[in-house]
Amino acid sequence: MATVARGFSALRVYLEMIKFEHSIFALPFAMIGMMWGSLSVRHTAWPGWWDFAWIVVAMVSCRSAAMAYNRIADRDIDSQNPRTKSRALPAGLLRLSQATFFFFVSCAVFFLAAGMLNRLTLELSPLALGVTLFYSVTKRFTPLCHFILGLSLGIAPSAAWIGSTGRLDWAIVPVTFAVLCWTAGFDIIYALQDVAFDKEHHLRSLPETIGVPRALLVSRICHLLAVALLVLAGRMVGAGPIFYGGVVFAAGLLAYEQSLVKPTDLSKVNLAFFTLNGFVSMAVFVFALIDLIK
Repeated sequence: MATVARGFSALRVYLEMIKFEHSIFALPFAMIGMMWGSLSVRHTAWPGWWDFAWIVVAMVSCRSAAMAYNRIADRDIDSQNPRTKSRALPAGLLRLSQATFFFFVSCAVFFLAAGMLNRLTLELSPLALGVTLFYSVTKRFTPLCHFILGLSLGIAPSAAWIGSTGRLDWAIVPVTFAVLCWTAGFDIIYALQDVAFDKEHHLRSLPETIGVPRALLVSRICHLLAVALLVLAGRMVGAGPIFYGGVVFAAGLLAYEQSLVKPTDLSKVNLAFFTLNGFVSMAVFVFALIDLIK
């Protein structure tokens, strides 16, 4: 039986539980929303340290709450899956009470951060948190769960836009849907690992429902749509050629990601999911940043 982590030594276990390093997936797109929003009202991409700091806190705390809730909701399922039984709760590294406490603290920090930004951010914060939490139960009844996850990450750029402006504008909406499609595409790939387990335990996913070849086709369509939506977003905010260079670079990474995974060969799923998607989001952000400061 594993020893329950306590005190400061539990920090590493908490960070592993929420996969803190995966914050890089949505946070760069949130920064794009923040920069473009600030530019629209201040004529400068930098909103100031106050807004920047609280936007980062809001993004990280919302995601932490969602991941903690996911681990709590899925603890019995995770304990039966060979791929996930080593996670903190099924492995006994954390007590349920510890994870629950972490969840409520993350929620409180998120609402605090939203309130520190502006009134609209605070008013919409329950909706944003609700969507991110809802994903955890969708795999129990719909194969479209990947798109709910996509929406939960896609909220980030629009939320950051609101955080830096106090209002929502149509210009940022294509980025939200681009992130939705991008996330759904790579989550479908990730779900390929659990097709047999999902069928046995009556869990839903596109690979489980329509089969691996068709699910991969949907994933590829999602990534094509994500690229198209990023181009549309750039046109709506008047982005320069450097931003579009970043979109082309990201498109190349997504094409490479898709080439790694085949219906008969899933050995490179982790490379496709973890490594390349971090590069995709960072690439779009870096090119967007350079485009703004050139």
